[in-house]
Amino acid sequence: MAKTPENQPPEADTPTSAPTDDAVGTEQDERFLPSDGSITLPSHVAGSGTLDRLVETARDYASNAASENTLKAYKADWRHFARWCRLRGSEPLPPSPQLVGLYLADLASPEGPGLSVSTIERRLSGLAWTITQRGFSLDRKDRHIAAILAGIKRKHARPPAQKEAILPEDILALVACLSHDLRGLRDRAILLIGYAGGLRRSEIVGLDVGQDDTPDSSGWLEILEAGAVLTLNAKTGWREVEIGRGSSDQTCPVHALEQWLHFARIDFGPVFVRTSRDGKRALDTRLNDKHVARLIKATVLKSGIRAELPEAERLALFSGHSLRAGLASSAEVDERHVQKHLGHASAEMTRRYQRRRDRFRVNLTKAAGL
Repeated sequence: MAKTPENQPPEADTPTSAPTDDAVGTEQDERFLPSDGSITLPSHVAGSGTLDRLVETARDYASNAASENTLKAYKADWRHFARWCRLRGSEPLPPSPQLVGLYLADLASPEGPGLSVSTIERRLSGLAWTITQRGFSLDRKDRHIAAILAGIKRKHARPPAQKEAILPEDILALVACLSHDLRGLRDRAILLIGYAGGLRRSEIVGLDVGQDDTPDSSGWLEILEAGAVLTLNAKTGWREVEIGRGSSDQTCPVHALEQWLHFARIDFGPVFVRTSRDGKRALDTRLNDKHVARLIKATVLKSGIRAELPEAERLALFSGHSLRAGLASSAEVDERHVQKHLGHASAEMTRRYQRRRDRFRVNLTKAAGL
């Protein structure tokens, strides 16, 4: 029987007799990636024990300037660009706006990868960040970059592809198909807390029971009589999310959370952890955020949501963001409350999450006298 992703053993090392071309290219490209050595004392300042310790402290802060997933993406972006330059007989540093512009054009070209506009913009952000970390600068407003990017947007830009929202009837169907063992209790709490809190995947799995329980935490919770208060350190900074108790224990996110913590005997550290293979014992390892996406896709298939579509299309429709979109689309409250709950900086961003809202509620045509 095939093992589930959660229980797969680590892959064994594959010995090779000689490095491949890709391996050599990767080693060459690594020298252009940011390193701790990029933060040092000025050459005219003499070192001392105190200053050396401050350098180490500064390097530690710099390593936390962006999330782990963002840094991974930026490193992958830079490796791709460095290899692209190397194959064309050039070096990525010092940066050349002309070369970056040609790279963007190649990414958008149908003869090339044909990437989306949003991916190309993300790639450019990754290049600019890495170049800055190496002590150089890249002017994104340079005509060789700005004009090409504007042309790419004008020719290839499309409305953003949005994941399907998980609506109230959907979330009930998802939790109903879960088992009642320890793993089922955990996954039920993940879905209900993620939905009611409008949480990102990383916010769900980054929760600790208490403040400062672990260094890799992105927030903690406090369970009160009226509900749970989550304190989160997210993209837009610290925010509090209030999750009230539901109308019944079967659908109450706070009750589901309490049940999981009680039967898993968790009173310290990560809230959502892996379970033993038989699903009956909680382990110490924090879940990866990919588990949330896998959980949603698996329960969508099992519950029969959008069963009229082929399986591949159904899987492509839903992701971790479906929980946030579901709350934004279903909560019949003032838009400002939803914006605050989701931690959005603008009402426009909140509206992007609202897949099912009352259109034409405000009729400006009639208001203007027509």
